[in-house]
Amino acid sequence: MAPGAERLGAIAAFVNDPTEDLDQDQPRRQLHPLPKGLVELYGLLAVLFVLVPEWMAGSALKGFREGREGSELPLPSMAWQRLPELQLATMGLAELRLMARRERLCGYTVMGRQRLTNRLMRRLSRRRRTPRTL
Repeated sequence: MAPGAERLGAIAAFVNDPTEDLDQDQPRRQLHPLPKGLVELYGLLAVLFVLVPEWMAGSALKGFREGREGSELPLPSMAWQRLPELQLATMGLAELRLMARRERLCGYTVMGRQRLTNRLMRRLSRRRRTPRTL
């Protein structure tokens, strides 16, 4: 037998079943359940520290909405009409390509989102500067 063969055999046995030697050396630990009163206390603390503040914040937000009239977001809606960047930023790639088709941009089908957005912005800003004549 080779000089290190015994050692390799022991390592191979340990790799195959690493818990074999550990079970013999140490007794299995027994976990004790928490007392029922402690579990109930943790549940009460969870309700007090998590659920009650959530409920209070929700009711406060409802109160803010009830006092307001009209549109939920009046300022962004006006900005959307003035700034095409906001509209383009929220569009998906399919919507951007449809808009590019309406604007008659060449090669819009192979462009990525960023390049298509840039081209559409240039087209829209050029169109806004030039008055249309019929």
